[in-house]
Amino acid sequence: MSAVLKDKYSERSFRKFSPKKLFLICINRPAYVSPPFLVQDWSKLVGGAYVKPNWHWPLVYSKWTYFRGSACAEARLRLLRPRSRLLVASKFLRCTRTGIKGPPAQQFVMSVSSNPDKRQKMESALDQLKKYTVVVADTGDFNAIEEYKPQDATTNPSLILAAAKMSAYQHLLDQAIKYGIAKGGTEEEQVTNIMDKLFVSFGLEILKKIPGRVSTEVDARLSFDKDGMVSRALRLISLYEEAGVSKEQVLIKLSSTWEGIQAGRELEEKHGVHCNMTLLFSFAQAVACAEAHVTLISPFVGRILDWYKENTDRKSYEPNEDPGVVSVTKIYNYYKKFGYSTVVMGASFRNKGEVKALAGCDLLTISPALLAELNQDHSTVVPTLTVQGAKAADLEQLHLDEKEFRWQHNEDRMAVEKLSDGIRKFAADAVKLESMIKEKMMNVKNGQ
Repeated sequence: MSAVLKDKYSERSFRKFSPKKLFLICINRPAYVSPPFLVQDWSKLVGGAYVKPNWHWPLVYSKWTYFRGSACAEARLRLLRPRSRLLVASKFLRCTRTGIKGPPAQQFVMSVSSNPDKRQKMESALDQLKKYTVVVADTGDFNAIEEYKPQDATTNPSLILAAAKMSAYQHLLDQAIKYGIAKGGTEEEQVTNIMDKLFVSFGLEILKKIPGRVSTEVDARLSFDKDGMVSRALRLISLYEEAGVSKEQVLIKLSSTWEGIQAGRELEEKHGVHCNMTLLFSFAQAVACAEAHVTLISPFVGRILDWYKENTDRKSYEPNEDPGVVSVTKIYNYYKKFGYSTVVMGASFRNKGEVKALAGCDLLTISPALLAELNQDHSTVVPTLTVQGAKAADLEQLHLDEKEFRWQHNEDRMAVEKLSDGIRKFAADAVKLESMIKEKMMNVKNGQ
């Protein structure tokens, strides 16, 4: 520190410090602050003659709002998140000699930025959640992904169908149709190639927006055809690799039927393809997926809640009593207690309470609408799922062969009905997407 002081805080020396430390240096050591200099990539911090030992907050500009006066400035600055306060100080600080009385900036900034309780209150529930859980965007609308900056993203036939209807994505559909026609073959083969190309095209665009992985789903109509799922998955991976994307950046989504789970085992063990087992509703499905050593499972929280509301007298639940939350909590605890490598990604949420009740889960895939709600929510989020808590859970390890799996899954009426319903709905949306593709193919072939 002393060596830096002797250097009178040259620009090179300043670059060694964090923005918060730089700000405090300007307050505590104004004599050493040289003329305006570049603070990393945060534009210019005004120093030199403008900084006085006992300056206050007569004028501070942050984002699009002016803060004037001392008490007013302090009150309004407290509405900002701590990092934003430091940005205010380090990026747009202006100190004048107006003589306005107010609390010294040093006292104000140190008090509001060092108090963890106040800092936490200013953070959104989404920001807090990201400390404990990997947040994944559940959407095919990749333009909506940028706003919330998730780690990963998931898609399914329903989401792709919805996105394909948007004018913003018609160029992807047009490109896929040209690709399928050029590949040739029967109409059915062309449609299949177009569908695969379209799903991968959406995945490629999504990967431009996220640092992690994208999940791309195999046609739900193959849910009871193990070899068909493996073949289609490898086809999707080859399309990604042709576009220069490694299979490490892709998760192949498969229905959590017995056949789907075994397809996942084969893809993981023989081909090194990572799988995301979807439409998971029963504990038996979760156990079988763990024993197949698939990468990830997606238990459907909201759809479980839907079933209980429709089939029981109870119509509302507190988040910690929500049947979907209870199911995912049990699965998470089981995996962590017995050391399975498969990770849990809660999916299909109906409200933000379900999301917050699963803070600490490995991953949570959340719709843009709920991401927006969480971003506006400033209530406290604490991890409810922890490895330590899982180790203490009262659970026994199970080993399921096909017969035992089918029996235990069959005993869960909710899971049987929701799995079948989910497959039918995804298949129906795939048929709708195929109809849209066939209509556009006809137009292209007729020169329209």
